[in-house]
Amino acid sequence: MNTNPLQLLSIVIPARDEEGCIASTVHHLNVELKLRGVPHEIVVVDDGSTDRTWEILQEESKKIPELKPVQNPGPHGFGRAITKGLDSMTGDAVTIMMADESDDSRDVVRYWEELNKGYDCVFGSRFMRGGGVIDYPRIKLFINRLANLFVRLLFRHGLNDTTNAFKAYRKEVIDGVRPILSPHFNITVELPLKAIVRGYSFTTIPITWRNRRHGVAKLKIKEMGSRYLFVCLYVWVEKYFSRGDYRKKEDLSPKC
Repeated sequence: MNTNPLQLLSIVIPARDEEGCIASTVHHLNVELKLRGVPHEIVVVDDGSTDRTWEILQEESKKIPELKPVQNPGPHGFGRAITKGLDSMTGDAVTIMMADESDDSRDVVRYWEELNKGYDCVFGSRFMRGGGVIDYPRIKLFINRLANLFVRLLFRHGLNDTTNAFKAYRKEVIDGVRPILSPHFNITVELPLKAIVRGYSFTTIPITWRNRRHGVAKLKIKEMGSRYLFVCLYVWVEKYFSRGDYRKKEDLSPKC
């Protein structure tokens, strides 16, 4: 377990054309974290929006000191926006969260609490006891369960919601899984799979997910199949053929 105390939680939120919800997402998140005493910064990455998302972020940053708007000048993509946010954060821990408020701010607090118990990573599951989904489209739900079953059988890691982006990591994990390869939504499996394969500790907690109430979903399932498969096979090859070259190195230096 990691005994290093945490000082600041960064929340990285990729956003593209989210003018209808980004202000409320940031506001509700900031209020919840302040009420629960979580030291934080909110890094929202505008990924080439064509609406008023960037202007709204600029306006909100004047009211919310914890908000750090960042622009990804391109090339664009969900994974590239997250990577830009990870490069821009100053915290020693990070939670990746969706801009549409489908993720529950209260679960961010629970992630922070679990990280402070010494875990390197905290993975949320919508499909374990205590978790839940609200208004999940049936076709997407079916494909999600098949994809997660495939990943679970391939890696035998016990997780049943690997594809969910909403997860938390200590900064040393993010540094330890670089270089990040995924330019799109396949980053949601690259980060946790690399963390597991490279030997970082993790725990799983139940979380709640609600379908977006504003805007349009950015994930295009038919475009992502081969990209998810590429990343899964890439990490699988590392697991069985790299001879541990990329695994977490334990600190064996004497403690004062």
